[in-house]
Amino acid sequence: MKKRLACILLCLLMVLPLCACHGSRERIAFSVPESFDSSRDYEITFWAKNDTNKVQTAIYQKAIADFQALYPNIKVNMRLYTDYGKIYNDVITNIATDTTPNVCVTYPDHIATYMTGADVVVPLDELFADENYGFGGKELRYDAPTLDEVIPEFLAEGRIGGVSYAVPYMRSTEACYVNKTYVEKLGYTLPEVLTWDFVWEVSEAAMAKDADGNYKLNGQKVMIPFIYKSTDNMMIQMLRQKGAGYSTESGEVQIFNDTTKELLYTIAQHVKNGAFSTFKISSYPANFLNAGQCLFAVDSTAGATWIGSDAPLLDISEDKLVPFETAVLPVPQFDPENPFMISQGPSLCIFNKEDPQVVLASWLFAQYLLTNEVQIAYAETEGYSPVTFKARESEEYRDYLSRSGEDNNEHYSVKIEATKLLMENTANTFTTPVFNGSTSLRDAAGQMIEDVTKSVRRKQTVDESYMEKLFSDVNSLYRLDQISAAGAGGPGDLGPLPHTAVMLLSALALAWVLIGIFAGIGAIRNKQRKQ
Repeated sequence: MKKRLACILLCLLMVLPLCACHGSRERIAFSVPESFDSSRDYEITFWAKNDTNKVQTAIYQKAIADFQALYPNIKVNMRLYTDYGKIYNDVITNIATDTTPNVCVTYPDHIATYMTGADVVVPLDELFADENYGFGGKELRYDAPTLDEVIPEFLAEGRIGGVSYAVPYMRSTEACYVNKTYVEKLGYTLPEVLTWDFVWEVSEAAMAKDADGNYKLNGQKVMIPFIYKSTDNMMIQMLRQKGAGYSTESGEVQIFNDTTKELLYTIAQHVKNGAFSTFKISSYPANFLNAGQCLFAVDSTAGATWIGSDAPLLDISEDKLVPFETAVLPVPQFDPENPFMISQGPSLCIFNKEDPQVVLASWLFAQYLLTNEVQIAYAETEGYSPVTFKARESEEYRDYLSRSGEDNNEHYSVKIEATKLLMENTANTFTTPVFNGSTSLRDAAGQMIEDVTKSVRRKQTVDESYMEKLFSDVNSLYRLDQISAAGAGGPGDLGPLPHTAVMLLSALALAWVLIGIFAGIGAIRNKQRKQ
């Protein structure tokens, strides 16, 4: 019996290392090669995101073709996603099997979680500064921006723990798209910078009905004056404007505070009157705005091509469209003299591989996406801003901006005004701290607004006991207490366990189960012998 147990345990111990090593290889820190070996052939993968926008897809395809013409020994395989969350989940899954892409469009919050695996993501500072292959490097076969030509506010967003792990690709912010026609019909004049008090007041005024139950403003049965698409951004920006806690750089969660509670009470009040709703609850704000059923629609500047009476990408039928004058303004502020607007938009990260030449080939492609040809072409598809001064200040791009309103496609006025909004407010933008778990904290910020909105619509009471329970439930749902305990880079919110870890733990569990079974069998046999 003892010999059998020893044999089983020995077999398990032999299997465990195989489980731990399956699909993975030992990582080493990346160091920039002295030169790029152009005598070899390389094949790299590029995971990108677009919203089924064929123009953007064509720009990616052209960029790849143009790059491969310059570097015929580097083949780039592109995989397109329609959602950043799907890219994130696939990367997490593939880290364990060492099948991550070479270059990935992503967000710094996501990168912080990717980095829970040692040396998975390449630190870029050495690459940035390399005289041959870095920004504007002398050995590059294309006209890349220099480090000074990359907008510093955007470049800084990719720094995690003082190290650069991402390079900006495109940038956007949020804008408040306003039905100026209806606002003025109510007797109000739009300020240059919206305040929360102004938006709430006008939204409440728009709720008046006639004797037949129609809204006086639009003559329809439907009116939601204020709709916010991204409630996580809404809460984050409100807290920043108030100077209230959200999180520290080290990952301490501070969002459960009195200011958060005060903001939620205010939101609940306007939800109760029907003046406010969210994208998740009511649907896409642009559709309500374009149908004359909304006055203030907050969405990304990158969504401008869907917004306005003449929008090239309308999502509603022509018969439901209500013509109006569209104003594009910054998101509402508590202090118009000191505005705060969130900076968002995709970045690029590079995943480490055993062969540093492959990493260098990946960097050469990633940097190519910052050339004027790619930056300007992609920025013109939606309300994005290029991430380099080189592109922004080029004659071609300045000409594009100057032609606002010439047509309702390439030079659609709302799209170009949204782009200008970000360019004029770059210094007023901010980002939230990035750490392992910051994605969950962001989700939690929006979840509180969503939950309060749903509760009020369901006629539930929102009071102190409700708020205490809400804070507790959200804290538990997103494991924010683990983030606070762990701090940046700690074990909180690590996401799904890697496949190898699951196999290892399963094998250990199986070992104990088998030990228990054989111990039980041995005990039964001993008992039988005694009988």
